Amino acid sequence: MPCHSHRYNAAPGAAHPPHGKLARRRLAAVAVLAPLLALAGCSTPPSPTATSGALRTHWSGRLALQLEGQAAQSFSAAFELDGNPLHGELRLLSPFGNTLVQLDWKPGHARLHSGETTQESSSLEALLEQATGAAIPVTALFSWLSGIPATSDGWHADLSAIGQGKMLAQRQTPEPRATLRITFER
Repeated sequence: MPCHSHRYNAAPGAAHPPHGKLARRRLAAVAVLAPLLALAGCSTPPSPTATSGALRTHWSGRLALQLEGQAAQSFSAAFELDGNPLHGELRLLSPFGNTLVQLDWKPGHARLHSGETTQESSSLEALLEQATGAAIPVTALFSWLSGIPATSDGWHADLSAIGQGKMLAQRQTPEPRATLRITFER
């Protein structure tokens, strides 16, 4: 989103501000604060930081998951991911922006909404596997999206294009092999 600075233009015939010491101080304060406020309004969101030991942020973009093997499958959707590994929400969206699946979680509880169906579990990974077809390591996923290398059983992530909003993660074991490609905006 482009950054725009705003100027106030007085209407024709409007009274000019009073001159004097107080007016000069106000103008000096505005002159100092205006650029700072403009920079704050135009800044990009801060990079993810540790909050109570967990990454917290928002991502949106597209993800594609391909499973190999006898029952080869592929899945692709737009996504919105909010929160961190402990508390969060993942929405998978159709090309028209309709919510296909919504998954939300907190410690010890996860809920999957799909159409008219709602399922609950104590395992976020189990519900995510049910929604996508593969057990995606949620904690590692948050790290990967933040550009932080993380290990997870059987998974290896290529973060070389993370600066361009792209990441690739592959699972070799257990079968079936899986490839997760994500393109995102921060």
